[in-house]
Amino acid sequence: MNNEFSLQDPDSTEDNSELYEHFRFEVDKGQELLRIDKFLLNRIENVSRNKIQQTAKAGNIFVNGAEVKQNYKVKPYDIVTVVFSYPPREVEITPENIPLNIVYEDQYIIIINKQANLVVHPGHGNYSGTLLNALAYHFEQSQQNIENHFGYLAHRIDKDTTGLLLIAKDEHSQAVMARQFFNHTIQRKYQALVWGTIDEESGTITGHIGRSLKDRKVMSVFPDGNFGKEAITHYRVLERFGYVTLVECQLETGRTHQIRAHMKYIGHPLFNDSWYGGDTILKGTSFTKYKQFIDNCFKILPRQALHAKSLGFVHPHSGETLHFESELPADIHSVLEKWRIYTQSRSFE
Repeated sequence: MNNEFSLQDPDSTEDNSELYEHFRFEVDKGQELLRIDKFLLNRIENVSRNKIQQTAKAGNIFVNGAEVKQNYKVKPYDIVTVVFSYPPREVEITPENIPLNIVYEDQYIIIINKQANLVVHPGHGNYSGTLLNALAYHFEQSQQNIENHFGYLAHRIDKDTTGLLLIAKDEHSQAVMARQFFNHTIQRKYQALVWGTIDEESGTITGHIGRSLKDRKVMSVFPDGNFGKEAITHYRVLERFGYVTLVECQLETGRTHQIRAHMKYIGHPLFNDSWYGGDTILKGTSFTKYKQFIDNCFKILPRQALHAKSLGFVHPHSGETLHFESELPADIHSVLEKWRIYTQSRSFE
């Protein structure tokens, strides 16, 4: 059995990983004909019949590469693959009146343009004041009958990353979105300000990402693939400022801190990313006026310069292709303007 499990550790408050589990089974040669729902109940721990039914309904159970229903009977040597959307954590979510910027909402999904300094879900050290607390309040006030009263996360972004986030309102919609994440058909583009001049106009960063062996709160890149999970980030340069560069990053996978870890790996940490070494002067001389300029930028933008700018996907019920764009937040916009003015007054080699 191969089990790809992308849920972040329980004590983490920052995660942009895709929320699904991927199972793969090769049926034994002595297996008698058996309904696939019963087969999966016997093979997977802590899964309910209802969960399997929802997964089958969403089209997330495959045998030999073909989608099957829950009454399919497995036979010897079948290759069974399953994509489970991950259930919400068993934590108490108290409704809290926290402002939300709602970009889109219908009876199945809601899209939030998340502000900085907002943890997505409760965890170690963050048991209230999260996006899920805010959603519980929103659904309560708008008298929506949500299955679990706070929605189902389809993916996550870091506490201090701003931008677009998709939440499903029912388990079926979450399961459908899980398949799109698994198939890499979700279109996600971020904008990031990074240290240094990137020579190429565009490129692709590959390298497995996993927990750092020295510091568990950060992620490391393991290029030989002996640890972590496959991660692929495509980037292109949007604007150059001499000592820093504005880039667009498109995710093919969705690992924890993927952009932050990948950009550091190629020598271009995100501007003011304290976890990945971007909160010091990495390019440019440290003369007094330049240092003061950088310090002022850090004060305006007291977080990593990363924004989830666009999101595209197929609606889980209507089948319509949807695409959303969000403006850069004021702090990133202000820092970019400062860099534009600074660049005009300087010459760079």
